[in-house]
Amino acid sequence: MTTTNPAGTRPLTRSYALVGKLLLAAVLVAAVTLMLLALAGVFHGKVPMETAKPPPFHIADQPVAEVRKIRLPRYETAVGTVRPVYETAVASKLLARVVEVKVKAGQAVTRDEVLVRLDDAELQARLKQAEAALSAAKSAHELASIEFRRAQQLLENRAIARAEYDQFESALRTATANLERAQQAVQEAKVLLDYATIRAPMTGIVIDKRVEAGDTVAPGQILLTIYDPTRMQMVVTVRESLAERLKVGQKVRGRLEALGYECDATVSEIVPEAQAASRSFTVKVTGPCPPGVYSGMFGRIYIPLDEEEIVVVPEAAVVKVGQLDMVDVLTDRTVQRRSVQLGRRFDSADATAAPDSGAQGLVLREVLAGLAVGEKVVLQQGKRVSQR
Repeated sequence: MTTTNPAGTRPLTRSYALVGKLLLAAVLVAAVTLMLLALAGVFHGKVPMETAKPPPFHIADQPVAEVRKIRLPRYETAVGTVRPVYETAVASKLLARVVEVKVKAGQAVTRDEVLVRLDDAELQARLKQAEAALSAAKSAHELASIEFRRAQQLLENRAIARAEYDQFESALRTATANLERAQQAVQEAKVLLDYATIRAPMTGIVIDKRVEAGDTVAPGQILLTIYDPTRMQMVVTVRESLAERLKVGQKVRGRLEALGYECDATVSEIVPEAQAASRSFTVKVTGPCPPGVYSGMFGRIYIPLDEEEIVVVPEAAVVKVGQLDMVDVLTDRTVQRRSVQLGRRFDSADATAAPDSGAQGLVLREVLAGLAVGEKVVLQQGKRVSQR
C-alpha cells in the first residue's frame, strides 16, 4: 500500500502559478505595446513630402491685383478741450441782496434778457433825492436867469453899476453849474438803479449759476457765465517739437471722441509762450460746430508729419483660415496659397503717389511680412476651374 506526499507537491503547484502570472503579464504588455505602435502609425506607410504639399490650381479669368508700395502721411495727435470762442462772466456791480434769479444752468437766453434782480430800494430813494435836487436847481436857475436879464436892462439904462451887474452874472453861472450837477446826479442814480437789474450781455446759454435768491452779493462777484454755443474752439496742448509745424490759418484734422465727429479745423491762434512745466504751447483751432457740442468736451487734432512708405494688398485678396490670414499668390498662371502678416487697414483714396494697379476704390491692408512688392494676388471673387 502506497502513501502520497502532499507536502512535496505544494511547492510545485506554487511554481506553476507564478509562471502563469508572468506569462499573462508579458502578454498584456505586448498587447499594449502593439496598440500604441498602431496608434502612432508605425504600421502605415509614410506620405512623401512632395505629395504632402497642397496641390496648386489653375485660374481662368479671375481678377488679380499687384502688391504695391504706397506713401501715406503720418500724423501725431495732440489732445485738447472744447471751449467757447465767446464766453462772458456776468458779475455784480453792487453790494445788495439777490431778490430774484430768473434763469438756470443750461437755459438759452437772448441779449438784454433779465437774468437776476437785486434789491433796489436804497437806489430808488437815491434817485428820488437826485430828482428833487434837480427840481430845486432848475428853480434856482430860472430865478438867476430872470435877475440877470433884468440886470442887463438896468446896465443898458445905466441904472446899476458894473460891479452889481457882475454879481448877477456870477449868480447865473453858479445856478447853471448847480443845474448841470443835479442833472448828472440824476443820471448817476439811474445808472446805479439799472445795475440792480442784471441783463444778458449776449445771446447764448447760461452755465455755472452761482447765486440763489436771498444771497448777498458784492461788487465784482461772478453770478453766472454765458457762452455762445454756435462758436466753439478746441484748446490743444502741443509739445514744442510739434508746435513749429503749425501756423495760423493752417488746416488740420480734428476729432471729438464722444460724438465720433471729424472735421477739417483751422488753426486760429498759437499762444507764443511755452508752459514751463510741460514745455508745450497752447494752440486754438476752430471748425464746423456739430449739434451736441458742449464746453469741456474731450477732443484731439492730428498734426501732419513726414510721409511713410508701406506695402499694401487689397483686402479682397485676404482669406481667413482659422486664425491665419492667407492670400493666393499668382505665379506662372498657377496659384499658391501663402500665409501673410497684416497690419493697418486703409482706404485706397488715402494713398498718395500710388501706381495704378487695378485696385482703386478697394480697402487696402498693410503687409508686414509674407509678400513682396510686384507679386500678383488673386482677388476672392472668381471661381477656381481646375486643380493639379
